Amino acid sequence: GTARDVLSTDFYLRQWGRAGLRSRTEEVDEFGFDPKSEARYRPLFDFLYRHYFRIDLEGVEHIPGEGRCLVVSNHSGGPIPYDGLMLRAAVRREHPAQRELRWLADDFVYYLPFAGTLMNRLGAVRACQENAERLLAGERLIAVFPEGAKGSGKLFKDRYRLQRFGRGGFIRLCLRTRTPLVPCAIVGAEETNPLLYRVEHVTRALGIPYLPITPTFPLLGPLGLVPAPTKWKIRLAEPVRFDAYGPEAADDELLVRRLAERVRATIQGLVDDTLATRRSVWFG
Repeated sequence: GTARDVLSTDFYLRQWGRAGLRSRTEEVDEFGFDPKSEARYRPLFDFLYRHYFRIDLEGVEHIPGEGRCLVVSNHSGGPIPYDGLMLRAAVRREHPAQRELRWLADDFVYYLPFAGTLMNRLGAVRACQENAERLLAGERLIAVFPEGAKGSGKLFKDRYRLQRFGRGGFIRLCLRTRTPLVPCAIVGAEETNPLLYRVEHVTRALGIPYLPITPTFPLLGPLGLVPAPTKWKIRLAEPVRFDAYGPEAADDELLVRRLAERVRATIQGLVDDTLATRRSVWFG
């Protein structure tokens, strides 16, 4: 191409896309998950799980051995979805059935160069009702983080204070599809990339929701996004079932909001209880 082409961002995105297509296997599913790609990264995820974050998992027996299920969790601060990656690794490693968990990723991830495609290959699915319904229709295990960008963009001073759970879309999913819901608390993740400030006004023109300012980023460049080796604990609670409601309950706004707030309060309680027993950010 011309010099202008070579200097443009689109040129490199196209090249990256072509290289990605060449490396994909025939097993890639409709959401972009590529078992071959995940297998290449699995040693890294196992290292992060066992030795770096030293994750303790409690309550994995609350996830059924088969059939659709929705795990609902608090969201870590920071732009990299380590919580989704580690929750997937935890269930794969610790669940008796080694279930494959797919998590719904914030739109923010898809603004980052190359990150959206990579996350899809590793098991993420772009967050929207349609994708979630298709996964549950296939009897899949999925995880959602209803705080969304408000959670991943949470300032360090607001860590572990759950933000509003959107409009209750996850409750509508459960009501329409008769899906059990497992509350989840993740403690440790919100200190991995302490977000001190968000630069928003300039970055919107670039198509990025905000630029994170942490103690190490952008000061150290990309190295500043390396997570701190905090000690994590993941707690799963007993399933919440919605069998008493019919699918039409999904259209009852007041009911949906009430149930969503009840789940949010349950997860906040799990988070608070876990924090109360933690002696150290680094050692648990």
